[in-house]
Amino acid sequence: MLRRTAATLVSLGLVSAALLTGCGYLPGGGDEQRTVTVWLMKDSASDAFLRRFTKSFEDENPGLRLDIRIQEWTGIGAKVSAALTRKPGARAKGDAADGPAPDVIEVGNTQVPQYVDEGGLLDLSLESARDLGMDDWLPGLADPGMFHSRQYGIPWYAANRVVIYNKDLFAKAGIKRTPRTRAEWIDDTRRLNTGGDQGIYLAGQDWYTLAGFIWDEGGDLAKETGGIWEGSLHTPAALRGMAFYRQLQALGRGPRNADEEHPPQSGEFAKGDVAQIVAVPGTAQAVEEKNPGLRGKLGYFPVPGRTAAKPGSVFTGGSDLVVPENTDDRDGAVAVVKALAGAKWQKDLARTMNYVPNKTTLSGAVAAGPGVAAMAAGAARGRATPVSPLWARVEADNPIKAYMSKVLDGADPATEARAASRRITEELDASGP
Repeated sequence: MLRRTAATLVSLGLVSAALLTGCGYLPGGGDEQRTVTVWLMKDSASDAFLRRFTKSFEDENPGLRLDIRIQEWTGIGAKVSAALTRKPGARAKGDAADGPAPDVIEVGNTQVPQYVDEGGLLDLSLESARDLGMDDWLPGLADPGMFHSRQYGIPWYAANRVVIYNKDLFAKAGIKRTPRTRAEWIDDTRRLNTGGDQGIYLAGQDWYTLAGFIWDEGGDLAKETGGIWEGSLHTPAALRGMAFYRQLQALGRGPRNADEEHPPQSGEFAKGDVAQIVAVPGTAQAVEEKNPGLRGKLGYFPVPGRTAAKPGSVFTGGSDLVVPENTDDRDGAVAVVKALAGAKWQKDLARTMNYVPNKTTLSGAVAAGPGVAAMAAGAARGRATPVSPLWARVEADNPIKAYMSKVLDGADPATEARAASRRITEELDASGP
């Protein structure tokens, strides 16, 4: 899931069919038309994209019109849960501006397990296999949308971390090509970490980056066995991932007891003496705004893997599309999902918003953009957080962060990993408070 800055809830007037009627965007307009209400999140798609999509969809589906209503991330969980439990034909609960209950909802990819557990989502397994080419979907979007081999969440778009680097500092260190393996990455970062320059700025509690290293080693944050979830930071594979993180983090002056937002790593990188950060490509814009002298001097490469054969694993953020089981127009809702998740509009959305398309086979659509191309390469190896519906409880008071800081401060990794795993297990215990 990617969170945006919260602002006042608004309905996108340029796209909402209720407002477009007077603007010439609705074909026909007779009583035979059916309205499909779509909830999308603020800033997920531009006004221009939604204009194009609405006009094209309604032209191709003359019996349908779209009412797209923009939602804020803040408080969206309760609103979606309420929408999934409302009676067919009822209006959405909440602000009057919400209008009719939704037929299609955008949700964060890591939120899908929670809604599946609550019930009320339409099973879209048939459409996924027959119409949407699910075999090519990005795993970090598709896996959280599946429960007991049934697909409820349809991948929409993705974004993930890459390495953003300072070209001038790489040139000063004599590094002529970006690293493709972890060993090369460590060697290059050592060469960069000299003369007052930081080889990398990596905060001690950047647990999303740690997760990728753990996944690369064959480990996980938590595992499910027989319906029981248990923390797994203490496994040999997960400990190897933490050992690599510790080695890399030491090649800079990132704080051991804070995450990447405290202070914001974009500000640290903008000072000009940091060679690399691990972040989504859009962070480069914030860096250049703080230090215009770095414009044109930043590059990107995928997080390196254990071998050159494939990039390293990364956490995939982004969104899935779901259909409430109580929709008043199942066919219309499915038609919207098929269109938004199909190749034509996936390519358009990716190019418009600098996202990764939902399929590995569509990555060529963003090949021209160096940041997004690096992101797409990593997305093929992307993963999501454990698909327990209770995972949000882990993140609320994240024991992984405390574990990382203790290890970086010199504590025994195995001892601290076992303690953190116990905390995760407690939070994922469905019988607990």
